[in-house]
Amino acid sequence: MDQITQMADAAVHSAAMSPFVSQLSLFVLAIFVGYFVVWSVTPALHTPLMAVTNAISSVIIVGALIAAGPQDMNIAKILGVIAIALAAVNIFGGFAVTNRMLSMYKKKPKTSKKGDK
Repeated sequence: MDQITQMADAAVHSAAMSPFVSQLSLFVLAIFVGYFVVWSVTPALHTPLMAVTNAISSVIIVGALIAAGPQDMNIAKILGVIAIALAAVNIFGGFAVTNRMLSMYKKKPKTSKKGDK
């Protein structure tokens, strides 16, 4: 029974990692998953993905507004204002790109020749 307790203690102590290592490993995993997800998307799905990216940026703006909201001037407020500006550029640019990509799928009107009425 004493050996089982020692093994359990060893498992608990080996599972305890520093928060930095945990966050770094999550970041690296997100990079790999994002890379494989983005490169495996067919070109027909890029327009809907742009719309989803715009939605994610709108959530970022909500968080940035919360960060920029307090009255006192500190680094969080400055970074919040910068985040609002960058996310706004991302949203408007994303809508412009999405609109341009969708216009590629529209049928172009037929032009009439000079002699036709």
